[in-house]
Amino acid sequence: MTDKTMTPEDVVGRLRSGMTIGIGGWGSRRKPMALVRALLRAEISDLTVISYGGPDVGLLAAAGRIRRLVAPFATLDSIPLEPHFRAARERGAFRLTELDEAMFMWGLHAAANRLPFLPVRAGLGSDVMRVNPELRTVTSPYADGEEFVAVPALRMDAALVHLNRADRLGNGQYLGPDPYFDDLFCEAADTAYVSCEQVVDAFGPDTVPQTLLVSRHSVTGVVETPNGAHFTSCVPDHDRDEPFQKLYATTPWPEFAARFLSGKSEDDYQAAVRAWHDERTEEQK
Repeated sequence: MTDKTMTPEDVVGRLRSGMTIGIGGWGSRRKPMALVRALLRAEISDLTVISYGGPDVGLLAAAGRIRRLVAPFATLDSIPLEPHFRAARERGAFRLTELDEAMFMWGLHAAANRLPFLPVRAGLGSDVMRVNPELRTVTSPYADGEEFVAVPALRMDAALVHLNRADRLGNGQYLGPDPYFDDLFCEAADTAYVSCEQVVDAFGPDTVPQTLLVSRHSVTGVVETPNGAHFTSCVPDHDRDEPFQKLYATTPWPEFAARFLSGKSEDDYQAAVRAWHDERTEEQK
């Protein structure tokens, strides 16, 4: 057995400009934000990003690191449209491939199963086909002769996901209500890195097998990052930090980045967030 524990810097040291990077989670929920912040501290750009988009997309877009985005949406959940994503799109900062949510999921399935595409009904008769003229349709070879969208596989050079718990071998556990598609991201990528709230030595005999979402065979590295999904939620460990998310959404990017993202480590970020909350508490007294 192999100990796969790493630091955020170890992970980013294996990434390169021009790569296709998948980022797990959903909207502003259970995003591997500590790894995204580590990516921002590195000189890595020209990325193709595949994501059910949230602030991961917003941060990378605002920092000018995205060349192409493949996503069904970019949202902060309680704030419907990710503002830094919107601003980047409005200035034409990157190319966007916008897929229906189901099409996106089947693109992950195709990649995880090493298929070039999977046929789906989703997207037929919609503007998804108009705004993505590169998409193709296929006809069933059977008697029904039905037409489907041929959703291309969403293959990735690397995937970044965040889970509640992981062991040193790369097995990852979610404890919240939704697995999202983190297992598919890991299986669809050449390499996959799991950050987690806590690394455990082993999962106990009372562990519910269905919660062991990610298997070690698809994981390259494991990173312990307490509060590493901040400011997104990672229930039951922590909820979304709504006051901080509002600050992020309403603060000009240069000002936000200078205060919270200019440090040399994740510890610097977490300290800056605590300082901001302390200031807010004092102001409310």
